[in-house]
Amino acid sequence: MRRRVLLGGVFAVPAMAQGHAFLADDALLPLLRAGGLNLYFRHAITDRSQVDTGLRGDRAGQRNLSEAGRQQATRLGQAIRALNIPVAEVLTSEVFRAQDTAELAFGRAQTRVERDLIADDYTPGSPSDDARAVSRRLAQPVVGGNRVMIGHIVPLGMILGRGLAQQEFPEGAAGVFRPGGADWAFLGFFRAEQLIALAGSAR
Repeated sequence: MRRRVLLGGVFAVPAMAQGHAFLADDALLPLLRAGGLNLYFRHAITDRSQVDTGLRGDRAGQRNLSEAGRQQATRLGQAIRALNIPVAEVLTSEVFRAQDTAELAFGRAQTRVERDLIADDYTPGSPSDDARAVSRRLAQPVVGGNRVMIGHIVPLGMILGRGLAQQEFPEGAAGVFRPGGADWAFLGFFRAEQLIALAGSAR
C-alpha cells in the first residue's frame, strides 16, 4: 500500500480507502472481537439547536450531546461489553461532545484526551497537522484489544482524502482501520445502532 502524502491540505490515499461501505453484521462482530484494530468513532448524537463557537474549554459555547446522544453513547458502551469486544484504550477529542461520548460509553477512568483528535474548526491549531497526527496513530499496532478514538467527521474525511456525507458517517458511527506499522487499511464503517442491535439479539 502506498504511503499517504498531504496535497493542498487533503490526503491522497490508496484506492483501498476510497469509497465507503457499511460492514455487514456477520463480518463486523468477528472482526471486532479479534482485536488489533483502530476504531475511529464520531461522537454521539448532538443537539443541533446549539451553536458551536469553536472555543476550547467552553461547554456553553459548544454543540453538546442531546438526550438521545447520551442514551446512544451509554447503550453503545453496554453493547461493546455485552458482545465481548476487547478495548485496549480509549482516546478522545477535548470537545465536550466527544469527551461525554467516551465517558458515557467507557467510563472516565478509561478515557484519555488527545489534542490532535480536535474538530477542524477549533483554534488554535492546524487541521492538517492534526489529521496527519491522527493518521499516523491509525497506523500504529494495537495490543490487548482495539484502540478506540472518538473524534469528528471533517478530520476523518481529510484522512480518507474526501468529504464525508452525514449519512455515510452519522453521529455515533465508526470507521474501522487495520494498522500496518507504516500505514493503515480502511475496512469500512459501522453504525452504533448495529452493535446495539447485535447485543440485543445475542441475549
